[in-house]
Amino acid sequence: MWEAFKNAIFWCIQSTYNFVDDWGAAILIITIIFRLLLMPLMHKQTKSNYMMQKIQPRIQELQTKYADDQLRLNQEVQKLYAEANFNPLAGCLPMFLQMPIFVALFQVLREMGSRPEVGDYSFYNLVGDLTLTPADTLHSGFFGFLPYLILMIIFAGATFLPMVLQQMGTPNSPQKRQTMIMSAIMTLMMLWISWRSPAGVLLFWGASSLFGVAQMRITTRMLKKRDAAAEAEIIEVKPVEVDVTRKAKKKRPHKKR
Repeated sequence: MWEAFKNAIFWCIQSTYNFVDDWGAAILIITIIFRLLLMPLMHKQTKSNYMMQKIQPRIQELQTKYADDQLRLNQEVQKLYAEANFNPLAGCLPMFLQMPIFVALFQVLREMGSRPEVGDYSFYNLVGDLTLTPADTLHSGFFGFLPYLILMIIFAGATFLPMVLQQMGTPNSPQKRQTMIMSAIMTLMMLWISWRSPAGVLLFWGASSLFGVAQMRITTRMLKKRDAAAEAEIIEVKPVEVDVTRKAKKKRPHKKR
C-alpha cells in the first residue's frame, strides 16, 4: 500500500513534468499544490502556536508561584488553558497528519534518479542534475557547486526559521535561549543531512519550508490584527461614568400651632 501511495505521488510529479517539461519546475508546482491542500491544517497549527505564545508569560508566573506544588501548578495551568480556550494538542495533530505525505514525497524524490522514466533530471539551467548530492558536485568547480550550496542553506535555514521567528517577539527567558540554541544545533544537523541528500529533495523541502514560513507570517499577522480590533472594541463599549451630584434637600417648614 505504501508503494502504491508513492507511485501515485510520482505519477502526479510526472504528469506535471509532461506539462512544463522540467523536473525541477514540476517539483515546485507539486510542492505548492501540496502546501495549499494543507493550508487549513497549518492555519490551526499556527493559531495554536500563537495562543501558546500569548499565554506563555502567565504560565511562567504560575510556575514561579507554585514552584513547590506541582499538583497545584498543573491544576492552575489547566484552568488557564480552559479560560483561554486553548488545547495544546491542537498544534500537534496537523503535524502528525501531514508527516506521512512528507515522508512519501521525500522517498519518491530520493528514488527518482533510479526510475527509468525520469531521464534528464534537471531544473532548467539552475541545477544541472537533481539526482546529485552537494557532496557529488564538490569537485566540479565553484560555479558547479554553488547551486547545490544555495539549496543546502535554504534546506537547513528555512526548516527552523519559523521557530526562530516565533521567539523573536517573546521576552528574554531561559526557555527562549534554550529554543534559540536548539534551533542553531538543529540547523547544523540539517546542513550535515543535506550534504548527502539529492538536490531534488533539497529543492522540495526548501520550497515547502519557505512557503510554510510565509503562511505562518500571514496567519500570525491576521491573528494580531484580530486581537487588536477586539481590544479596541472593548475600549469603545466601556460604560461612561457620569458624576451625579445630588441636590441637598430643603427642610420642610414646620407649621405653627
